[in-house]
Amino acid sequence: MADIDWLVVNARLPYKRTPEEKEERKRLWRNIDINGNGFVSLAEITKSDSPQGDDYLQFREFRLFLQAVRQFFEYYQAFDRIDTGDDNRVSREEFTSDALKTTIEKWVGPIENIDAEFDEIDKNGGGQILFAEFVDWALEKNLDIEDDVDEDLPGE
Repeated sequence: MADIDWLVVNARLPYKRTPEEKEERKRLWRNIDINGNGFVSLAEITKSDSPQGDDYLQFREFRLFLQAVRQFFEYYQAFDRIDTGDDNRVSREEFTSDALKTTIEKWVGPIENIDAEFDEIDKNGGGQILFAEFVDWALEKNLDIEDDVDEDLPGE
Protein backbone atom coordinates (compact mmCIF):
# COMPACT_ATOMS: atom_id res chain seq x y z
CA MET A 1 0.00 0.00 0.00
CA ALA A 2 1.45 3.32 -1.06
CA ASP A 3 1.39 6.20 1.37
CA ILE A 4 -0.99 8.85 0.11
CA ASP A 5 -0.35 12.47 1.00
CA TRP A 6 -3.99 13.49 1.45
CA LEU A 7 -3.05 17.13 1.94
CA VAL A 8 -1.56 17.13 -1.56
CA VAL A 9 -4.62 15.33 -2.97
CA ASN A 10 -6.93 17.88 -1.36
CA ALA A 11 -4.81 20.79 -2.57
CA ARG A 12 -4.95 19.52 -6.15
CA LEU A 13 -8.73 19.06 -6.04
CA PRO A 14 -9.98 22.41 -4.69
CA TYR A 15 -13.68 21.68 -4.05
CA LYS A 16 -14.16 23.53 -0.76
CA ARG A 17 -16.41 26.60 -0.63
CA THR A 18 -13.67 29.02 0.34
CA PRO A 19 -12.63 32.12 -1.62
CA GLU A 20 -9.10 30.70 -2.01
CA GLU A 21 -10.30 27.39 -3.43
CA LYS A 22 -12.77 29.14 -5.71
CA GLU A 23 -9.91 31.17 -7.17
CA GLU A 24 -7.90 27.97 -7.63
CA ARG A 25 -10.90 26.36 -9.39
CA LYS A 26 -11.09 29.37 -11.71
CA ARG A 27 -7.38 28.97 -12.53
CA LEU A 28 -7.82 25.25 -13.21
CA TRP A 29 -10.92 25.96 -15.29
CA ARG A 30 -9.06 28.45 -17.47
CA ASN A 31 -6.37 25.84 -18.07
CA ILE A 32 -8.77 23.13 -19.24
CA ASP A 33 -11.39 25.27 -21.04
CA ILE A 34 -9.09 25.40 -24.04
CA ASN A 35 -11.47 27.14 -26.42
CA GLY A 36 -12.80 29.52 -23.72
CA ASN A 37 -16.48 28.82 -24.41
CA GLY A 38 -17.43 28.24 -20.75
CA PHE A 39 -17.94 24.51 -21.27
CA VAL A 40 -15.46 21.69 -20.89
CA SER A 41 -15.85 18.58 -22.99
CA LEU A 42 -14.41 15.19 -22.23
CA ALA A 43 -11.89 15.87 -24.98
CA GLU A 44 -10.67 18.99 -23.17
CA ILE A 45 -10.47 17.18 -19.83
CA THR A 46 -8.47 14.33 -21.31
CA LYS A 47 -6.59 16.65 -23.73
CA SER A 48 -7.79 14.58 -26.65
CA ASP A 49 -8.50 15.93 -30.12
CA SER A 50 -11.88 14.27 -30.60
CA PRO A 51 -14.87 14.77 -28.26
CA GLN A 52 -16.43 11.63 -26.80
CA GLY A 53 -20.16 12.34 -26.86
CA ASP A 54 -22.21 15.37 -25.91
CA ASP A 55 -21.47 15.55 -22.19
CA TYR A 56 -20.07 18.89 -21.08
CA LEU A 57 -19.11 20.37 -17.76
CA GLN A 58 -19.83 24.00 -16.87
CA PHE A 59 -17.86 26.02 -14.34
CA ARG A 60 -20.81 26.04 -11.90
CA GLU A 61 -20.55 22.22 -11.83
CA PHE A 62 -16.76 22.15 -11.56
CA ARG A 63 -16.57 22.21 -7.73
CA LEU A 64 -18.84 19.18 -7.46
CA PHE A 65 -16.87 17.46 -10.20
CA LEU A 66 -13.63 17.94 -8.23
CA GLN A 67 -15.32 16.73 -5.05
CA ALA A 68 -16.54 13.60 -6.87
CA VAL A 69 -13.05 12.95 -8.22
CA ARG A 70 -11.67 13.25 -4.67
CA GLN A 71 -14.29 10.82 -3.31
CA PHE A 72 -13.73 8.39 -6.18
CA PHE A 73 -9.99 8.47 -5.46
CA GLU A 74 -10.67 7.67 -1.79
CA TYR A 75 -12.88 4.73 -2.79
CA TYR A 76 -10.17 3.47 -5.12
CA GLN A 77 -7.65 3.61 -2.27
CA ALA A 78 -10.03 1.62 -0.04
CA PHE A 79 -10.65 -0.96 -2.79
CA ASP A 80 -6.92 -1.29 -3.44
CA ARG A 81 -6.29 -1.96 0.26
CA ILE A 82 -8.72 -4.86 0.42
CA ASP A 83 -7.68 -6.25 -2.98
CA THR A 84 -4.78 -8.13 -1.43
CA GLY A 85 -4.40 -10.30 -4.54
CA ASP A 86 -3.78 -7.19 -6.70
CA ASP A 87 -6.09 -8.55 -9.41
CA ASN A 88 -8.54 -5.61 -9.50
CA ARG A 89 -11.28 -7.59 -7.78
CA VAL A 90 -11.97 -8.68 -4.22
CA SER A 91 -12.64 -12.33 -3.48
CA ARG A 92 -14.85 -13.59 -0.67
CA GLU A 93 -11.71 -14.78 1.11
CA GLU A 94 -10.15 -11.33 0.94
CA PHE A 95 -13.31 -9.49 2.02
CA THR A 96 -14.23 -11.84 4.88
CA SER A 97 -10.76 -12.20 6.43
CA ASP A 98 -10.65 -11.14 10.08
CA ALA A 99 -7.96 -8.52 9.48
CA LEU A 100 -9.91 -6.87 6.66
CA LYS A 101 -13.23 -7.07 8.49
CA THR A 102 -11.78 -4.86 11.20
CA THR A 103 -10.50 -2.37 8.62
CA ILE A 104 -13.77 -2.33 6.70
CA GLU A 105 -15.73 -1.73 9.90
CA LYS A 106 -13.51 1.29 10.62
CA TRP A 107 -14.66 2.68 7.28
CA VAL A 108 -18.40 1.90 7.34
CA GLY A 109 -19.30 0.88 10.90
CA PRO A 110 -20.29 -2.52 12.28
CA ILE A 111 -21.13 -5.33 9.88
CA GLU A 112 -23.17 -8.08 11.47
CA ASN A 113 -22.67 -10.77 8.83
CA ILE A 114 -19.61 -10.24 6.63
CA ASP A 115 -20.54 -13.11 4.27
CA ALA A 116 -24.01 -11.67 3.67
CA GLU A 117 -22.43 -8.24 3.12
CA PHE A 118 -20.17 -9.72 0.45
CA ASP A 119 -23.19 -11.26 -1.29
CA GLU A 120 -25.00 -7.92 -1.17
CA ILE A 121 -22.06 -6.12 -2.79
CA ASP A 122 -21.48 -8.81 -5.46
CA LYS A 123 -24.49 -7.69 -7.53
CA ASN A 124 -23.60 -9.73 -10.60
CA GLY A 125 -23.10 -12.91 -8.55
CA GLY A 126 -19.67 -13.51 -10.05
CA GLY A 127 -18.07 -14.44 -6.74
CA GLN A 128 -15.81 -11.39 -6.86
CA ILE A 129 -16.43 -7.76 -5.93
CA LEU A 130 -15.64 -5.53 -8.89
CA PHE A 131 -14.68 -1.90 -8.41
CA ALA A 132 -18.01 -0.59 -9.76
CA GLU A 133 -19.89 -2.81 -7.29
CA PHE A 134 -17.61 -1.63 -4.49
CA VAL A 135 -18.24 2.04 -5.34
CA ASP A 136 -22.02 1.53 -5.25
CA TRP A 137 -21.69 -0.08 -1.82
CA ALA A 138 -19.22 2.55 -0.57
CA LEU A 139 -21.61 5.35 -1.56
CA GLU A 140 -24.50 3.58 0.15
CA LYS A 141 -22.45 3.09 3.33
CA ASN A 142 -20.80 6.53 3.20
CA LEU A 143 -17.38 4.87 3.39
CA ASP A 144 -14.62 7.00 4.87
CA ILE A 145 -11.11 5.59 5.15
CA GLU A 146 -9.49 6.35 8.46
CA ASP A 147 -6.23 7.95 7.37
CA ASP A 148 -7.35 10.48 4.77
CA VAL A 149 -7.59 14.17 5.56
CA ASP A 150 -11.24 15.17 5.11
CA GLU A 151 -10.77 18.82 6.03
CA ASP A 152 -14.47 19.27 6.73
CA LEU A 153 -15.22 22.95 7.08
CA PRO A 154 -18.39 24.72 8.21
CA GLY A 155 -20.65 25.47 5.27
CA GLU A 156 -19.25 22.56 3.24
